[in-house]
Amino acid sequence: MRILVVEDNPVNLELVMQLLEDDYQLLVARDGAEGLEMALRERPDLILLDLSLPKKSGWEVCQELQGHGIPMVALTAHAIKGDRERALEAGFHAYVTKPIDEDHLFETIEKFR
Repeated sequence: MRILVVEDNPVNLELVMQLLEDDYQLLVARDGAEGLEMALRERPDLILLDLSLPKKSGWEVCQELQGHGIPMVALTAHAIKGDRERALEAGFHAYVTKPIDEDHLFETIEKFR
């Protein structure tokens, strides 16, 4: 399974990489514009997408990828009431909050295998 991780925070990116690199083939983008380009070019099986990104937000990337058939998981520190629902309504297929709960992350990814 090929997963595109779009994350601009080096600490969060390193954590996700360490958690997933043994079980999945990972692609990495560090801003929304690069993530969008890579998603369209590489056609990953799943995208883990931060919402607060430079150049293009995760919200914008999600909107632009609608209809391309790539499942997207919001990976975000936005965890106030209503954020999960807002993300799902915007087109995300799932929602994982930071700090990352490893079990929840793996369970979420496995739903798309």
